[in-house]
Amino acid sequence: MAIILKLTLHSESETYDFAHQLARCAQLVDNSIVIYLEGDLGVGKTTLARGFIQFYGFKRVKSPTYSLVESYVNDKVNIHHFDCYRLSDAQELEYIGIREYLTPGHIQLIEWADLGKGIIASADMMIKITDDFDKRELEIITYTQVGKKLLTCINL
Repeated sequence: MAIILKLTLHSESETYDFAHQLARCAQLVDNSIVIYLEGDLGVGKTTLARGFIQFYGFKRVKSPTYSLVESYVNDKVNIHHFDCYRLSDAQELEYIGIREYLTPGHIQLIEWADLGKGIIASADMMIKITDDFDKRELEIITYTQVGKKLLTCINL
C-alpha cells in the first residue's frame, strides 16, 4: 500500500535539509534502496540528490546528465545517481550494469526513471517535485516496506 506525504520547501537550504534527513534515514536500511526523483527540468531533482550525497561526505557532486550515472562510494555507502534524460535506449542501462547496483548497501537515485522503463528497478520511494515560484512542492510516495521505513524516519 502506498503512503503519500505532501511537503512544501521554501528555499534551497530547506531542500538540502530534507535531503540530509532522507540520507540519515537511509543509513537505517540494510537493503538496497531505489528512489525516483520526478519533475520537470529545473525543479530541483539534482539539488535534492546533491544534498543527499553530500550528507555522506562527498563534497563534489556532479550532475550525471552526460555520463548517465555518477557513483559515490566510501566506507559508509554506495550511491549511484542516474539521470536518464539523455538515454537513447533503455538497454544502455544494462550495458553499464545497473542490476549490480541492487545489492544490499547500494542506493540508486534516479532522475527521469520513466525513460529507463523495463530495465530499472521498481521504486521504493518516488519524490515528485514541482516548482511554484518561490517554493517547491514535494509529493512523496512509498511503494515498499523500505520506502515506508524511510518516510516514517524523516523528522518533519
